Amino acid sequence: MASLGARIVTAASNTARKLGQGLDNLGKSMEVCKYADRLVPSTRFVAVDGVSPTVSPLTAFVAPSASVIGDVTLGQNSSVWYGATVRGDVHKIVIGENTSIGDRAVIHVAKIQGDFPSLIGDNVTIGPGAIVHAATLKDNSTVGPSAQVLDGAVVEANAIVGPGAVVTPGTVVPEGEYWLGSPAKMVRKVTAEELQTASENSVDTLELARMHAVECDKDLEQLTKDDEAYEDGMTRDPEYWQPQTGKPEDDVLGMGSPGLIFDNVLTNPEEGLKFMQKKKAAAAAAAEQK
Repeated sequence: MASLGARIVTAASNTARKLGQGLDNLGKSMEVCKYADRLVPSTRFVAVDGVSPTVSPLTAFVAPSASVIGDVTLGQNSSVWYGATVRGDVHKIVIGENTSIGDRAVIHVAKIQGDFPSLIGDNVTIGPGAIVHAATLKDNSTVGPSAQVLDGAVVEANAIVGPGAVVTPGTVVPEGEYWLGSPAKMVRKVTAEELQTASENSVDTLELARMHAVECDKDLEQLTKDDEAYEDGMTRDPEYWQPQTGKPEDDVLGMGSPGLIFDNVLTNPEEGLKFMQKKKAAAAAAAEQK
């Protein structure tokens, strides 16, 4: 039989719980505009006035936290990175092939003060945090990080707008020129080396975009398997039996043969002990790196 003190604590706990539930219910009854928190799914693609984005099936990557809204056409092998917004709500946005929209960049259009779409060509690089507002970027042009290209401006082919530069409305950046400053002005011609580097960066970005697309499409089950495989690879002795790809003929309960589940001190004492020691060593090494 429970002691007197234990009975008192139990009774007090029940009373407090009931009081808390009563206060919660009272608060709910007093709500004027009831609201319930919900997990918000990814809103990568959003329609405006019935117009949805047109995205090529061969588009390399649109990040889960990016937003592509309204009348937007996105070409093949192009990418829209984390936190970027491409908003074609009052006019159209056309993005060509092999073009990258950097992290947190903003692409928008104009309708109220002027009437300009945003037209972006092929092999264009738009850096992180850049703003392209109702402007035209020709093929192979580059807009650097945090730069701005504003209403009605045109950046011709092979031109570069440097980091932080502001291309004012209606300005034309001629082909092959490098512009800097606020307002932006030409500082020199683009070199052959810079054009070669821009071309190489486009290829590297495409490969990186495809890798991110594969990783972002993984579900929880696949992520768990990857985590287990990584941990196993860090701790398993290279000279010991290595896991096989695919399901072996002598599979046991879907865990393989012998599989990670069999590396324990009960079924294989010596190897199981080595496994645990290496696991601890790997954890300690990871902690030191942090």
